[in-house]
Amino acid sequence: MIKRHKTAPDIFSYSPYWAECYGVAPFLPTSREEMDALGWDSCDVIIVTGDAYVDHPSFGMAVMGRVLEAQGFRVGIIDQPDWRSPDDFMRLGRPNLYFGVTAGNMDSMINRYTADLKVRNDDAYTPYGEGGKRPDRAVIVYSQRCKQAFHDVPVMIGGIEASLRRIAQYDYWSDEVRRSVLVDSTADILLYGNAERAIIEVTHAIANGKSMDDIVNVRGTTIIRDVPPGGYTEIDSTRVDWPGKVDQIYSPYEYIPEGKCQTGGQQDDSDVMPIRVIPAPLRKGQKLDAEKTYIRLPSFEKVSKDPVLYAHTSRILHLESNPHNARALIQKHGKKEIWVNPPPIPLETPEMDGVFDLPYARIPHPKYKKARIPAYDMIKTSINIMRGCFGGCTFCSITEHEGRVIQSRSHESILNEIEDIKRKVPGFTGHISDLGGPTSNMYHLNCKDDEIQASCRKLSCVYPTICSNLKTDHSPTTELYRKARAVEGIHKVSIASGLRYDLAVEDPEYVRELVTYHVGGLLKIAPEHSEEGTLSKMMKPGMGTYDRFKKMFDKFSKEAGKTQHLIPYFIAAHPGSSDEDMMNLAVWLKKNDFKPDQVQTFYPSPMSLATAMYHSGKNPLHGVTYKSENVHTPKDYKERTVQKGFLRYHDPKNWPALRETLRTMGRADLIGNGKGQLVPDEEQDKRTPRRPTKAKPGQKTGASHTSNRPTMQKNAENERNQRKSNKASGNGAGNRPAGARPNGTRPAGKGGANRSKSKSPAARRAR
Repeated sequence: MIKRHKTAPDIFSYSPYWAECYGVAPFLPTSREEMDALGWDSCDVIIVTGDAYVDHPSFGMAVMGRVLEAQGFRVGIIDQPDWRSPDDFMRLGRPNLYFGVTAGNMDSMINRYTADLKVRNDDAYTPYGEGGKRPDRAVIVYSQRCKQAFHDVPVMIGGIEASLRRIAQYDYWSDEVRRSVLVDSTADILLYGNAERAIIEVTHAIANGKSMDDIVNVRGTTIIRDVPPGGYTEIDSTRVDWPGKVDQIYSPYEYIPEGKCQTGGQQDDSDVMPIRVIPAPLRKGQKLDAEKTYIRLPSFEKVSKDPVLYAHTSRILHLESNPHNARALIQKHGKKEIWVNPPPIPLETPEMDGVFDLPYARIPHPKYKKARIPAYDMIKTSINIMRGCFGGCTFCSITEHEGRVIQSRSHESILNEIEDIKRKVPGFTGHISDLGGPTSNMYHLNCKDDEIQASCRKLSCVYPTICSNLKTDHSPTTELYRKARAVEGIHKVSIASGLRYDLAVEDPEYVRELVTYHVGGLLKIAPEHSEEGTLSKMMKPGMGTYDRFKKMFDKFSKEAGKTQHLIPYFIAAHPGSSDEDMMNLAVWLKKNDFKPDQVQTFYPSPMSLATAMYHSGKNPLHGVTYKSENVHTPKDYKERTVQKGFLRYHDPKNWPALRETLRTMGRADLIGNGKGQLVPDEEQDKRTPRRPTKAKPGQKTGASHTSNRPTMQKNAENERNQRKSNKASGNGAGNRPAGARPNGTRPAGKGGANRSKSKSPAARRAR
């Protein structure tokens, strides 16, 4: 068998840069005064971030900064700069190598707006939770300001906002398909996913004299090309209606075995080599060398006008996510080509340990003094034990960012971090708030065979059933819990990250350990829905699995002498969800005596498969054609509100709308005061006093999904007109006048994040 499981050099095997002699900074400097105190005349790399600087491994700027510091580079931080002019981007001077730009731990648009496009009131990643400290589309704005400050300094963009916008992507806030953020930002290179490998390789290359234009084949990067590289075979996947008999052709969605590329002659990266173009689907049995093959996606111009091609493109992108078999992607934007290199090779356990064992101060920068940073308070005593998720939930973008291959730390590294928390976190009381990550129980769960994993293109390892090749033994996690509880000075270890109960039921001993020692009365899990039609669009297990887990949970709680309850999460208005589905879910909730308080409406985040369904009305979980399955998606504000109201069937303010909907559906039998009925009749309204509802700040103007959309579209139109004006005047996209509000941003004011307080940043993104 041909070995396809790919490896990469250890990230700590590079020769350190000469500036290693300066040693380790207590905090990465954020001012010239701090640089002077360290004896620095300049920074090699300056990271610009939309978050407050917290020197903690849950914050991206700290991880990237400390990783580069360990390579010998001097790294400065410009945190939450004033984006209205380039002045604040000059505070640390000119970087010797490049600017690294990130919006922060959250996408700036999700950070600022709710699913109904209402402005949020605060920002958890800002001192005192103050909103308005970062612009909309922060990556674009920051990158352009860096170019204005030092026009000849390269700019690298990364983080979750850039990662999920690496190709043309549907933008919920403007209700249109936008170009790759690499084009709009005018940056030189984009790093996507967990970027330690890529940032180390690129930084050393630049330090050794290469330019950004020379860096073209680094995994986990996206660049702009004028033309495709020579010596490659192009698979043309720009159409969905190729002629021919389907049963006699090789689908572009399937794995193409590696082998000798039949282009003739010796192959290399030289542009003088010819490009062999073949249509997709391929002929059955046709073998191509994945290392010398790329897939041509439909152009930005096509996907922006054709939702079916957008869904097709989304499917291709997701199927090319396994780093061991993924091929490069190319997408034309006007006269330029967006080139997406294959994903980075996942970190091995010793490398993960090395990243998390770096000398983080574990507290916010001292300049904030006693200011409370809500996101830090949530995670200051939590520990990330793994990365990645193979669940494949369509409404979630964590897989598109971190990948499906689970990257786990060793027990020793995690226990050392507990000791670090004991020493460094002020006021530590002995409570570890979480041992988790995107999920709490995928730690060390991977494919049983490296070669099987290297060939796999499944979108999920657990849907529709758990793959027979997946390890489901939770004993490494169970053993870790026991070791953590035994650490001197630790009196409680909670598990706050999301639990995959469909995996947990495969290991009753793990469930026993979790329920007995790590649940504080309530355990939050996420069935998301009760109806099979909607669950199939989510790629989530049916309620039968939930029932199995609940029986196990109740049994072990009783054995432990504890009264504990499950708190299930559900999503309203998900693609494929009808009013009837939501009605049946509400009936299930009432039957099981659940009265959800905080409920979630589907939020079309960039690049997720469910977002492709939302925009296109097609199902990219299967091959997409113009005649393929249509997916109904609740988009109208009233329909979304009614579906959300079904989840809160017990709230009197929802009763009138639910009664109207039930009567329209012919289900007036569910209106009344009987045990099996969902909402009471109108007489109950007279007997139920309503508490007055006070509008939150920011909701009085443009509060609704439908009324807010024109305002945002107008901002986007103004942005396009401004770009045209700049181009005509010779300013260019990166030289917008200082007073302009780029990319539809609004003036500084109230607004920001209002995220769940029960999970780590990574776990919240996973949901």
